[in-house]
Amino acid sequence: MVSDRDHMVHALSLGRRGLGQTAPNPSVGCVVVRNGRVVGRGWTQPGGRPHAEAMALAQAGAEARGATAYVTLEPCAHTGQTPPCAKALIEAGVSRVVAAIEDPDRRVSGRGFEMLRAAGISVETGLMAEQARWDLRGFLLNRRQGRPEVTLKLALTVDGRIATASGESQWITGPQARREVHAMRARHDAVMVGAGTVRADDPSLTVRNLGIAHQATRVVISRKLDLPDASLLQRTASQVPVWLLHGKDAPESARDAWRAAGAQTHEVALAGRQIDMAAALACLGELGICRVFCEGGGLLAASLMSADLVDRLVVFSAGLALGAEGQPGLGALGIERLSEAPRFDLRDQRQIGSDTLSIWENKRFAATR
Repeated sequence: MVSDRDHMVHALSLGRRGLGQTAPNPSVGCVVVRNGRVVGRGWTQPGGRPHAEAMALAQAGAEARGATAYVTLEPCAHTGQTPPCAKALIEAGVSRVVAAIEDPDRRVSGRGFEMLRAAGISVETGLMAEQARWDLRGFLLNRRQGRPEVTLKLALTVDGRIATASGESQWITGPQARREVHAMRARHDAVMVGAGTVRADDPSLTVRNLGIAHQATRVVISRKLDLPDASLLQRTASQVPVWLLHGKDAPESARDAWRAAGAQTHEVALAGRQIDMAAALACLGELGICRVFCEGGGLLAASLMSADLVDRLVVFSAGLALGAEGQPGLGALGIERLSEAPRFDLRDQRQIGSDTLSIWENKRFAATR
């Protein structure tokens, strides 16, 4: 017999389909079940609407009456560009709603559940809440702390190097690992690198060879906008969004050149001589970004680590060694005692081609589960 948990697993899997495509809205999944049979299912559509509940109810039609709706996040209770999902569930005649977690958005935050209960609908919460918080963490952080979730990706040799002493890094990992990275980009709202990576690699940071139309916003952290002219990012800024986060001392001529190419420039505060990464993430959060995929380099990675702003660590380990003269995956952290080191819990590990993928979770977040 199919259980409530089975249906919520289904809803969560649907919600993950929209990751990276729905910001600033959450990527939610919804399954409508009547007499043990799935009569409707949906997930948040690109751009954030229609919402998952609306998609599932439209598919269910009249069969939604008396049904149970399984939804990964509390149905919204406010009127925006679309009517409240709580109201849609009431009007459809569902008799029961099973939700994983409450929506922390101040416009909702329990009001959706209140609307449903006031209409005589049975509401149950907390089913598979841990998995829902993992899937929706970017949205949750955006609403609670005003910043996006940060996933730091590192492609390392077994001795922790990202390039040779001369800077050669293509390719440390194999084609299967690189394909997985493209899939990860597609599930994030933004891909972020530092100015050093742009100067060294001239990356495009696009999703390729997956048959996916969605492209994440490309973000570059560059205090002075001292980036090469006619880079791939600049040449394609009018096709795929490019945002540059810079300091107050970035020349106006550089700002104008990037804007003329189609990019956005955003001035953020400094911490000493570098961009304040907490301020940079707050800027991205205000712009609606919920999920950031950071691809380096070592100095940017170290600045995020030092500020305890890495929520998820994705490490591809390759079976080669470059020695002490190779470039390290992380810049200096200034750590003198082990107790000062950032700690992560292993969430998943698997082989990708000839490489090993490890996914780590910040202990700060793990402790809240």
